This record gives sequence, structure tokens and C-alpha cells, in this order.
Amino acid sequence: MRAVIQRVSSASVEIGETAARRIGRGVVVLVAVESGDERADIEWLAKKIVGLRLFPGPGGRMDVSVKDIGGDVLVVSQFTLLGVTRKGTRPSYHRSADPAGAAPLYERLIRAVESELGMSVATGEFGAQMMLSLTNEGPVTIILDSKRKEI
Repeated sequence: MRAVIQRVSSASVEIGETAARRIGRGVVVLVAVESGDERADIEWLAKKIVGLRLFPGPGGRMDVSVKDIGGDVLVVSQFTLLGVTRKGTRPSYHRSADPAGAAPLYERLIRAVESELGMSVATGEFGAQMMLSLTNEGPVTIILDSKRKEI
């Protein structure tokens, strides 16, 4: 799994005609499910999302996690994070898991993040056309890859 985590002061996602799903201070997680992803990828990523120290502590350094501040989390699927651009100008998405296999893993990741966080999270809708708005605070943006186990 690949994820982009952004520290935000607020964010929202609109899906068609439904009311926007909004969060306050916290993190937006854009996530792509890769072919071959499994439970271990979900568990590693959920722990990292919740545990990353992205917020300033008393000394001003980034020493505090989204869980520590009681912040919000918005998780949105975004298969384009796995786009490969080695040749030509049109990205290839061959590394992305097929939608039938990716959707359940995306849902499991949401449940795992909720379990780690101890509260529910806001979400996008897998496979839907969405409009995402956010105010990136800092800006702070981190990329995680469960295969390479690095940020």
C-alpha cells in the first residue's frame, strides 16, 4: 500500500450530490492498494498513520501524533498514487490492485485506523469521483510505502 499523509487544519470530500464529509485538525490519508497487498500491509500502515508525530509539541518540534491531539482522520482511496511514469507521458497503473480485490482492503484499512485511533474516521468512497479540499498545515506531507517500510 502506498499512502500520502497530509497534516491539515481542515478538509472535506464531496461525493456526487451527497453532503460533504468534513474533518477539523488532523490528517488526510490518500491511499492506493497495490497488487499483492495483504493484512500485514494494512496493520503496518494503520500503525504508522496513527503514530506519526506530525504535530508540534510544547517545544515546537513535531513530537505529537494525530492520536495524541485527538485529531480527525479522513481516508480517501486514490489508485493514481501507484502510477508508473517511466515511459511516455501517460501513467501506467499496472501495479494497482484490481477494484474487486482493492475495495475490501481499503475498507479493512479504515477499520484498522479506527481501531488504532480509538474513534471513527471520515472516508471517501472507493471508486467514486470525488472532490477533495484541504488546508495543508505547515505544509507537512509524508509518503508511506508498506512494501519498502519507509517514509
